[in-house]
Amino acid sequence: MPTRTFTVSGMTCQHCVASVTEELQELPEVTDVDVALDTGRVTVTSETELSQEAASSAVREAGYTISDWPAQ
Repeated sequence: MPTRTFTVSGMTCQHCVASVTEELQELPEVTDVDVALDTGRVTVTSETELSQEAASSAVREAGYTISDWPAQ
């Protein structure tokens, strides 16, 4: 299963983490989400390669933005 790690900016508390996690988990291909509040790093495991567009849309829905989408 593909894994994608990126950075989300603006998260300041566990509620933020829960919101981002919830929105990303609603994507049909996503099987696991791990969010590190201290660094803003989000690791998503999915059945197929996660697109930046889908991830950005989910993160925006939670009220945050992706600040770093490293090439893989």
